[in-house]
Amino acid sequence: MNDLKLKQAPEQEVRLLLLGLDNAGKTTLLKQMSAEDINHITPTQSVQSSGFKLNVWDIGGQRKIRPYWRNYFENTDVLIYVIDSSDRKRFEETSLELAELLEEEKLAAVPLLIFANKQDLMTATPASELAESLHLHTIRDRMWQVQACSALTAEGVQDGMTWVCRNITFRKK
Repeated sequence: MNDLKLKQAPEQEVRLLLLGLDNAGKTTLLKQMSAEDINHITPTQSVQSSGFKLNVWDIGGQRKIRPYWRNYFENTDVLIYVIDSSDRKRFEETSLELAELLEEEKLAAVPLLIFANKQDLMTATPASELAESLHLHTIRDRMWQVQACSALTAEGVQDGMTWVCRNITFRKK
């Protein structure tokens, strides 16, 4: 993250919303982003990165919690959606949840990063195949990217965060 435009505004606070179904690996991913021990799990954190502050909201993905996601939509700079690439049985469910998020007015035009997580597993669906099954090619109202990663090994996490930093459009305050 050397040549990032965010260095021009080090006091700028960036608000990332980290969502996905339960067991997708959101919290482990957040731990990797903040270089913390992935064995101690706590939600919602601030992460310092390249001289700017990332406010990351890591919200549970259990079905009964999902209606509360909308309480965090306000002022989101980037939506990070995490998918368990090895859990094919839930692709339809995660696709429906993502489609609902993309319809939300408060998230209109917000850049979207999809972490195709758990790529370290033999049963993982490749990121390109996942993008196809989620019909991501139909998204026209925002920047989006699918990043293959493993929250466990940290592979691909930095690449995803570099994309995030390059695609943030700061809101007018």
